[in-house]
Amino acid sequence: MEHLLAVARRFAPRGEVLEVREHGSGNVNDTYLVTVGLARTCSRGEPGAAAEARFILQRLNTAVFRRPESVLANLAIVTGHVQPRLKLLDLGPGRRFEVPRLLLTIDGGDHVCDAAGSCWRALSFIDGAVTFDVVRDLNHAREAGHALGLFHHLLADLPPHLLADTLPGFHVTPGYLRQYDEVLAAGTAPKADGVDYCRRFVEERRGLAPVLEKAKQQGSLNLRVIHGDPKINNVMVDNASGLAVALVDLDTVKPGLAHYDIGDCLRSGCNPLGEETETWEEVRFEPDLARAILEGYLPWGRRFLTDWDYAYLYDAIRLLAFELGLRFFSDYLAGDVYFKARHREHNLARALVQFQLTGSIETQADAIRAIIRDLA
Repeated sequence: MEHLLAVARRFAPRGEVLEVREHGSGNVNDTYLVTVGLARTCSRGEPGAAAEARFILQRLNTAVFRRPESVLANLAIVTGHVQPRLKLLDLGPGRRFEVPRLLLTIDGGDHVCDAAGSCWRALSFIDGAVTFDVVRDLNHAREAGHALGLFHHLLADLPPHLLADTLPGFHVTPGYLRQYDEVLAAGTAPKADGVDYCRRFVEERRGLAPVLEKAKQQGSLNLRVIHGDPKINNVMVDNASGLAVALVDLDTVKPGLAHYDIGDCLRSGCNPLGEETETWEEVRFEPDLARAILEGYLPWGRRFLTDWDYAYLYDAIRLLAFELGLRFFSDYLAGDVYFKARHREHNLARALVQFQLTGSIETQADAIRAIIRDLA
């Protein structure tokens, strides 16, 4: 704990660090909430009542983000682009929207490297808001769609080439399939329950993997600036109103297809049992939630989506669920080298959830496509 306090103090030049505690449920970075005590002064310069401020402290997983300086640079570019546009945008009564800002160290840097080689950064804390690991209701789903649509709208005119590709191959499903094949070829798969099912599931859907990449290569889909990980627990909603106020965890912001984001948002937001459920057989994709998410997204998305974009929306929803299941399963077979795992079968259990979700999407393909047509 003393080490955490020492790092936090590097980002708190105007106060005393009172507390550092774990925050959130991310699968990659280590995240902490820092509370700082600030001394107020009265109008005559005398000591006044104490106040507190909070910020987010994160240790970037450099095994995943091998160029942390690019992650930080991307965040600075995105923040600088979004802030002036937000000031000019009328969000409607009772609405606000924030983007986490990088906080500087006491010597003006944007990160701290400790003796162990870990890279730490600090972000502004968004007050009066909370995240949930699973979708709560239709309004929550609609707000998740609103947050993603607004985020895409704010960045629609930012040229993608200005951002570094911090995760080459991220959401490129054929690449994940090659990695899966390499893991299988490197050794014998464990004999745990569910392994054979997962292997069969992947084999039956190999042809699904390149659908978005082929569309990109053919020029049907174009690169945009994307969030990269807009799952339900990265959407912050106001404590009082339930309205979306932020889309957080911007480490994966980079050039990509909007379909990666839309598909991932729907994959996450339309599964009321969540990614961590132990009853994977009961997982189901809920079309009513899909409609709500798209109702929130499309008032913004219609401003930039093309006919080809709409044509591939169903493929994106199906693919992103399959892709995450493939990634979880590959990581399980490789020994849990990417995603944090609480026990040896954790990533296998996560894979089963996503594959069950994929199957549910497939059985409701007509209904999902009809929703897309109705709202386009």
